[in-house]
Amino acid sequence: MKRPVLDMAECIHCEVCVELAPHAFQLNDAGFFEVMPLDDYSDEDIHEAVKNCPKDCIAWE
Repeated sequence: MKRPVLDMAECIHCEVCVELAPHAFQLNDAGFFEVMPLDDYSDEDIHEAVKNCPKDCIAWE
């Protein structure tokens, strides 16, 4: 199963991923965005978050 992976070097902290799929992305205590552990990443909201990232820093692995 594919899962989204964040490239933090490219991330501009726009929060689009969190706004579109808060169940899959979150801002951690260190101030970085992370992908939440899920059994299934096929949710349409997650795909929209990946597609709408303005810096294209979310990829599928």
